[in-house]
Amino acid sequence: MDLSLYHSLNDFAYDHHWFEVAAKFFATQGAVLFVVLLAVLWVPFGRWTVPGGRRAFVAAGFSAALGLGVNQVISHAYERTRPYVDHYHHLFVSASHDPSFPSDHATGAFAIAAAVFLRNRALGGIALVMAALVAIGRVAVGTHWPSDVVGGAAIGIAAALLVFLPPIRRRLDALADLTSRVYERAITAARRQPAIRPSSGSRP
Repeated sequence: MDLSLYHSLNDFAYDHHWFEVAAKFFATQGAVLFVVLLAVLWVPFGRWTVPGGRRAFVAAGFSAALGLGVNQVISHAYERTRPYVDHYHHLFVSASHDPSFPSDHATGAFAIAAAVFLRNRALGGIALVMAALVAIGRVAVGTHWPSDVVGGAAIGIAAALLVFLPPIRRRLDALADLTSRVYERAITAARRQPAIRPSSGSRP
């Protein structure tokens, strides 16, 4: 089934240019979307602050770090080859020589998305769709097996759920609240600084 689904997505990308372009974007540039999402969670201040946004931002960071750390342990214990090594078909991106399982892209994307979803359903739902597109894109461009991205997604979601456990969540929320207050005060202080005007000297 892994091989069949891999070929189906990979062939569809080969036969449909629009899908190839979309798959390459999400497979290689999908991280940019998550950077934008994290910026939306953290940067707005005052009345524009996203409800639970900064707590979601901190939780997403810790979830992604935990998930990717687990990936390192797994990939060193089980060095699965990339699909194009033994079953070369169509490769639309540069070859990668690190182990195929689990997918770091899927792990990071789903860890962030799940962490956000647990704290803000609207933005979290959008993030989960983005994560799914990243995972599909990684398979479609030929750089991962479907089970690689499924495994990565499972690790990412598990990491987010672990971080959401009350003892950990309380500490991370306290950290987010503290850094949020510092950020708000710094922005407020910066906005109150008077503009420095050049002195007008008398002409001779």
